[in-house]
Amino acid sequence: MSSTPTGPTTLRSIGVMMFAVSDQDAAIAFYTEKLGFELHGDTPFGEDGSMRWVEVAPPGSVARLALNPPMGGKAGGSGIGVETPDVLAEHARLSAVGGIDLDPEPQAAPGAPLLFMVRDPDGNHIAVVEAPPAG
Repeated sequence: MSSTPTGPTTLRSIGVMMFAVSDQDAAIAFYTEKLGFELHGDTPFGEDGSMRWVEVAPPGSVARLALNPPMGGKAGGSGIGVETPDVLAEHARLSAVGGIDLDPEPQAAPGAPLLFMVRDPDGNHIAVVEAPPAG
């Protein structure tokens, strides 16, 4: 059944961003054990069930990150941004965890929020950005 759109688009939110990773199990471990994300799904699919759809997300996030094998290319090279109310505290937490490739300190540029970059084992970039004040 189809319906006629009433506006310029029926799209309403970004639900899933996809990162190409070389090893899904290693990626799950990095995102859950190092960054503190939650595993939202690890489901086999395909005719023989040999492929997996893996999703992780920060606690409470509606948007999810799918960790997929490379599709016609190589792993790495993508980027996302995640928000935190306290960039300095999150940088200190991740620095203490160890084993994470992150910028030595948060940076602010004119017109941009305070942020730092984290790189996963495949070279995907996660910008950790200070959330704008509520209201």
